[in-house]
Amino acid sequence: MVTMSTDTQETEDLETEVTNFLRRNFPQIQMHGGTAAVENVDPESGTVSIRLGGACSGCGISPMTVQAIKSRMVEEIPEIEKVEANAGGGGGSFGPSPYPDVGDDTEDTEDDGSPSAPF
Repeated sequence: MVTMSTDTQETEDLETEVTNFLRRNFPQIQMHGGTAAVENVDPESGTVSIRLGGACSGCGISPMTVQAIKSRMVEEIPEIEKVEANAGGGGGSFGPSPYPDVGDDTEDTEDDGSPSAPF
């Protein structure tokens, strides 16, 4: 009989929870031709890295999608303290905070009353 270490099982359980979270909360990613994949899960630090791909790469609203994922994930999955996300297109990680401004390559903007992400 093969047994998994507690760390391995904990990582796999959290990765499954994150994957299910993405499917449940962001079906529009797939509906619009995009993909969302879990790259890394570190239960010890509470950090999760995800990558958006497909049609998300270069999409104008992908920074808003990333921001929505980050804020919702840390609220809904208590084990997660930090979400790192990459929407492809060479933009890199969107910063260390679970509530980022938007992305590394975008200018800081103030809330001007314009509509937020469509979800």
